[in-house]
Amino acid sequence: MKADTALPATADYVVVGTGSAGAVLAARLSESPGSQVVALEAGPEDTNRFAHIPAAFSKLFGGECDWGYLTTAQPELGNRQILYPRGKLLGGSSSMNAMMWVRGFAADYDEWATAAGDTWSFAHIVEYFKKIEAVEGASEPDEGRSGPLQVSHQRTANPWTGKFLAAAELAGFKNERANTAQPEGFCQTMVNQKRGARWSTADAYLKPARRRPNLTVLTEAHANRVIFEGTRAVGVEYRKGNRVFTVRARKEIVLCGGAINTPQLLMLSGIGDEQQLRAHNIPVLRHIPDIGRNMSDHLVSLIGFGVDSGSLFDAEKPRQLLDYLLRRRGLLTSNVGEAYGFVRSRPDLELPDLELIFGPAPFFDEGIGVAPGHAVALGPVLLRPRSRGTVTLTGADPAAKVLVDPRYLSDSDGADRAAMLEGLRIAHRIARTAPLGPSLGAFLQPKRERETLDETLEEALTWHSHTLYHPVGTCRMGSDSGSVVTPELKVRGVDGLRVADASVMPTIIRGHTHAPAVVIGEKAADLLAATR
Repeated sequence: MKADTALPATADYVVVGTGSAGAVLAARLSESPGSQVVALEAGPEDTNRFAHIPAAFSKLFGGECDWGYLTTAQPELGNRQILYPRGKLLGGSSSMNAMMWVRGFAADYDEWATAAGDTWSFAHIVEYFKKIEAVEGASEPDEGRSGPLQVSHQRTANPWTGKFLAAAELAGFKNERANTAQPEGFCQTMVNQKRGARWSTADAYLKPARRRPNLTVLTEAHANRVIFEGTRAVGVEYRKGNRVFTVRARKEIVLCGGAINTPQLLMLSGIGDEQQLRAHNIPVLRHIPDIGRNMSDHLVSLIGFGVDSGSLFDAEKPRQLLDYLLRRRGLLTSNVGEAYGFVRSRPDLELPDLELIFGPAPFFDEGIGVAPGHAVALGPVLLRPRSRGTVTLTGADPAAKVLVDPRYLSDSDGADRAAMLEGLRIAHRIARTAPLGPSLGAFLQPKRERETLDETLEEALTWHSHTLYHPVGTCRMGSDSGSVVTPELKVRGVDGLRVADASVMPTIIRGHTHAPAVVIGEKAADLLAATR
């Protein structure tokens, strides 16, 4: 791997961000030997050991590898500010997520096609999944085996996870294979791991590509703004250390900073709602009011129960550390969210609106701090929230954090809250079903039971809900004139600038956003290749 010590002044393509989509795009663009590619990453190299040990991902929260966001106070969640981790290192959030590879429903992508054209339909998107996925230990040919992004079965499945899946089946929900086109049951999680270690997009795409002489990756390079000549994007100004540099793009600039950082960079560059830009004395280049709006996120609410032994509470014991270091097996290979399933909050719904997730771990307070002891956690994820949030500037300083306001459970008719409460009831029913139920102790989250179960679950929802780390939609794509980017991912009203990350998703998928973000990186590479 070449050392990226030079600071190039010019390239054909400049990619801002090396996360789930950006690492893919930079690697694919550099496959053309005649194209010079520069990728800017605000964070450091992914050398932190916790970025590679699967069960340790929450140890990255709040550190140098995290952007360190907090939401605004959320009125429907006890006016709490919610921790909002986002990856700030090579690989972005793919280097600090729970490694869950969940494609979502075919219907989700067909909904994208309604907004942005047929090439975003599942019939087209599924071909990217086949290209991306290399399934470790796969026996079914339709799972695909040629892709760079390793998708694995659990390396050391936890016995508690087996009990959960058995209980779900006895509670009336079927067990099924992961990642079907329309999931209707429960399964063990497929994960982005290779031989028991995390396999991020930096591992799969970027590190092999860095051997190429036409790719330069600059870490700790914080993008300040996109530079324009007229309405054409021609370069990116960035800060590295105490100095400010500029790299110019002969062809195009692609923003891949994610649903928080990409709208921020666009607004800092003069593209956004003109009233907001003028309030911060930012010259308006293009009035696009939807930048920073339409934000969707998956809210999760976990209930937890004490158990006698066998949970990830023991993951850092010497025996487990040795098992991981010598064999890449044991509790430390767990992604924590080891199983999940899709359910409906109401029987009249055509498709599931909830995911139930299970972890054989005391994953309370997002895994930060000292756990109270052995425990398991489970609960619902709101897959298609009606509530919409915003990302807004606090000033013109690129180093200033934006305001992140997901506006959880804020829909006027209360449908989001009602769905989550029903999801908590279903989770509790499974938790009390054999073979899981007889083995569980008292509530550990919430810490005490109220007079009624509904009161207990209401407390769990209000005081223990948090993000599942899936913000999307703040630069939505579409065929309509009000969309931020076109179906070809071009920013409307300017030239030479595209967006390729989760911010372009017009609607959030019923699943986890890492997988479709990787697809967006692959598709963006094809879109750019078509213009060469």
